[in-house]
Amino acid sequence: MTRFYQALRALLTRLADGAPPETLPDGWSDLLGTLVGDYPADASTLMVATDTGLQPVAVLGLPADVRGRHFVLADHPRLAAIASHDAVCRFPPDSPLPDPFDGLLDEALSTVHDCLGVALRDGERLLGVLTLDALEAGRLETLDDEELLAKAHLLATCLRLASQLNQTRSRLSEALDQERQPQPALHWNSPAMRRLDEAIDLVAPTDMCVLLQGETGVGKERVVRALHARSNRHQGPLVQVNCASLPESLIESELFGHRRGAFSGAIQDHRGHFAMADGGTLMLDEIGELPLALQPKLLRALQEGEIQPLGSERVQRVDVRVIAVTNRDLAAEAAAGRFREDLYHRLSAFPLTVPPLRERREDLPLLAGHFLADNRVRLGIGNLRLSADAEAALAAWHWPGNVRELEHTLGRAALRALGDSLGEAGGRDPDTRRQAVVRITREHLDLPDTAAPAPAAPTAAERVPAGTTDRPDEPLRPATERFQRRYIAAALDAHDGNWSATARALGVDGGNLHRLARRLGLK
Repeated sequence: MTRFYQALRALLTRLADGAPPETLPDGWSDLLGTLVGDYPADASTLMVATDTGLQPVAVLGLPADVRGRHFVLADHPRLAAIASHDAVCRFPPDSPLPDPFDGLLDEALSTVHDCLGVALRDGERLLGVLTLDALEAGRLETLDDEELLAKAHLLATCLRLASQLNQTRSRLSEALDQERQPQPALHWNSPAMRRLDEAIDLVAPTDMCVLLQGETGVGKERVVRALHARSNRHQGPLVQVNCASLPESLIESELFGHRRGAFSGAIQDHRGHFAMADGGTLMLDEIGELPLALQPKLLRALQEGEIQPLGSERVQRVDVRVIAVTNRDLAAEAAAGRFREDLYHRLSAFPLTVPPLRERREDLPLLAGHFLADNRVRLGIGNLRLSADAEAALAAWHWPGNVRELEHTLGRAALRALGDSLGEAGGRDPDTRRQAVVRITREHLDLPDTAAPAPAAPTAAERVPAGTTDRPDEPLRPATERFQRRYIAAALDAHDGNWSATARALGVDGGNLHRLARRLGLK
């Protein structure tokens, strides 16, 4: 047991230094390996209990993306059976219950034939589970139940100690106890995202304005939700408004409200977004698009906590925490006179930047596992996994569209893989889908075969869409239009359908881009 105690001591030291338990996959894997690494199992997991299910913190013999998946007990009857069992829970080889790891152990998409698990408890409270799986029936029969229960008790003690250390260092324990997110938080592998999470924890409990910057598709909205959920305003509303999507003539009314008769068409009073967010958080997305003429009124609302609806003679007090979001360099916009400098300084009381995906490649397996789990549920299939060549393709691509591009890529690939795996008839049968293990290959991803570039930010003009090939026998005009069509479509997809952002990325006038898109049949 010397190795176990050494691994435990190293893990507890890092926990005492302030690292959250979920962010130490190597430490937990070392601990798990000392206990079950010599067993004749092809895979093992240590999972911790969450509000809605189980989250792996250590995996042996399984892809790294499994740590990014969340296992809802209602969707996984074997895990539910283990969690409710008082002793070692063994499953017969012919058990009708689907195994959550079927198809994830090797490239042959093998089905697990031997499976057992032990619930880890603190009294009556479920802390997590230990699972062991083998590809051959009967391979785990020789394992001693008493030894397994003793090791499960050790792991439960480790989880309890980790939980206690985490609670004592958390100054937001009460808010975290009340917080209930529909999806469990991801615990990042990359130093950049860990630093961002620490900054979120620091500023969230305050009422400071936050300027959230980052490229399109990096996940800024998720950060806004985290800021609100971890704040003292988490029981209040979170109101989101996209400044770029509002007509300039209506922005003031949408933000501050209006009274009946204030202008033509105002047939009744209207509460603006500031009033809707009273007592909560207001997210101003694409703040760089806010017209200069309206910026002094926003500045007054931030400085004085007062708004004046159109057509009203009285000001209204509001208690709102503002988070401004942009993919522009707002400091440069202010220096160039396109954005008020005083408003910029007011909004950027605490600036945060979400790093692009190419600068945090360590998080790719976690994100991929998260999206694969979502698509497994959406498509109603038994399991969904990446082949080795698909993993290599994901790692090689530079992700100009960031996390959103990864999400869409995996969503499309999952659908293509399902079609290839089951065919039209099998794909429509719910029972066949629920038992299917579907593998995503490089071909399903449809990514260009290119290595990841240096960390420098790529422009849309540097991204050559997949499938663009030279055809010397084709006339120049249709070849040019075909290239333009694919090039613009790829840039539009990378910017999530935002034509203004696409025009800026391509370096063309917005009106010219719209006209070209109509001529090419893209609009």
